[in-house]
Amino acid sequence: MTAHFQIDYSAFDRPEILMFLFHPRPEPRGARGGQAPFEEFLVPVERDVVVGARLYACGKHQGATILFFHGNGEIVADYDDLAPLYTERGIHFLPVDYRGYGLSTGRPTVSSMMKDCHGIFDFVRAKLRERNFSGPLIVMGRSLGSASALELAATHGDQIDGLIIESGFAFVGPLLELLGIRPETLGIREEQGFRNVDKIRTFHKPTLVIHAEYDHIIPFSDGQALFEACPARQKRFLKIPGANHNDIFLRGMHAYLEAVKDLVDLAARAKEAHQPARTGGSPQ
Repeated sequence: MTAHFQIDYSAFDRPEILMFLFHPRPEPRGARGGQAPFEEFLVPVERDVVVGARLYACGKHQGATILFFHGNGEIVADYDDLAPLYTERGIHFLPVDYRGYGLSTGRPTVSSMMKDCHGIFDFVRAKLRERNFSGPLIVMGRSLGSASALELAATHGDQIDGLIIESGFAFVGPLLELLGIRPETLGIREEQGFRNVDKIRTFHKPTLVIHAEYDHIIPFSDGQALFEACPARQKRFLKIPGANHNDIFLRGMHAYLEAVKDLVDLAARAKEAHQPARTGGSPQ
């Protein structure tokens, strides 16, 4: 079952918010830093606007695919060196950018980010079908990317097999205040925000929430709130001890990747269990 959240995000498109929320940077010309091979896409999201993406394939058609929405200070090319950590575990890794980031065109706004994730999702699903990738589709969001991931989980949950939220925010008010913005002065109330807690309440499939113990940007309590609101029977909360927002992966790499692999395996088993039984024909 999917939910529909009709939210007007234009209140967040003010310059005083965007200058803190987004930190776009282009991909350096000729940047091909990592060793992992990849396929590059430019996803059309609007007339004359494209968003960059890379598919690092694991070589297995039945492998899971992670559609990854990164943090506000990152670009897809930053994941060249990390992608093999996913592909060597039998996972296709597919990070995507926002407008103005990497090879993308346009200018990032909250409204465009929340709209674009739907077009990106449809594009990715079509590409996976073209390549006969039959494994589960996992949507993952880090930090700001948690908003896109939770939007898709709430609106396309029947087409998603698993959800991973890393360093995600539950409430927008405290996040804006941390950025030096008082939401009440702009007339922004929590119920007018991203409603991430409400969105995760709609998703019942395997879910993993990862958060740093000493996250200095998005409080640890936000991760707990998202986990507690999630109704999934198969869910896990992973705390990375001693880590903060920006060193969570470095400090918790082993536990982080093992938890991701466990989630992928759960999603694969759940997907297989719900596949219609084969009838007739020769064994495959």
